[in-house]
Amino acid sequence: MAVHNDLGRRGEALAKAHLEAAGYEILDENWTFGKAEVDLIAYKDRVIIFTEVKTRTGNGFGQPEDFVDEKKQKLLATAADEYIYLMNHQGEIRFDIIAIQFARQGTYVLNHIEDAFWPQG
Repeated sequence: MAVHNDLGRRGEALAKAHLEAAGYEILDENWTFGKAEVDLIAYKDRVIIFTEVKTRTGNGFGQPEDFVDEKKQKLLATAADEYIYLMNHQGEIRFDIIAIQFARQGTYVLNHIEDAFWPQG
């Protein structure tokens, strides 16, 4: 398996643990619809949270959250629309980003950005 896949899986596991520790219920992991994949779908306070996890080992090309571009946001919105329809969710939703940056010593910094974006139609 490619090293970047291992890194991504580690990041998603840390993000899931972070959300659970903060009182979120994890509804789905790696949920796909068409070309879109939502890393984590969580629920808290009657809100469904669609969470994109970005994990990096450095910031030479930008912060991890910088890689959730407009195209990715639109894909996430399309997937979210389908999920909301399938679950018949009538409440609020939001889009979060969990950015994780690993250091050489195995330590990491996790940045949970709530309500990080709202995809433009």
